[in-house]
Amino acid sequence: MTLGLINANPVVHAKKERVTRAEHPHSDNAVDPLDVFDSVRDIRDPEHPYSLEQLSVLSEESIIVDEKSGRIQINFTPTVQHCSMATVIGLCLRVKLMQSFPPHFKVSVWFLL
Repeated sequence: MTLGLINANPVVHAKKERVTRAEHPHSDNAVDPLDVFDSVRDIRDPEHPYSLEQLSVLSEESIIVDEKSGRIQINFTPTVQHCSMATVIGLCLRVKLMQSFPPHFKVSVWFLL
């Protein structure tokens, strides 16, 4: 059995420009998808030296925040359907969110194909 990368040549995308907080549309302390995305966008893929954002594993559009019910949901899509690191990526996202946001938020991380 040969050990190697499942996706040896992933497609790498450019990173989006960060929005400075002075330009942020809400003035209160409400959490929005941009806040969540900013907290997880730089997590590195376990198999590659690229961030999850660069590999298009997640995006701001894949994040749902419901401030009233206290829920944060991230839907991520690994670079290949049979990704053996999907569980590790999901755990990294979950731990980062639990460390970055107040404990009243229920965090859900979903793997999409």
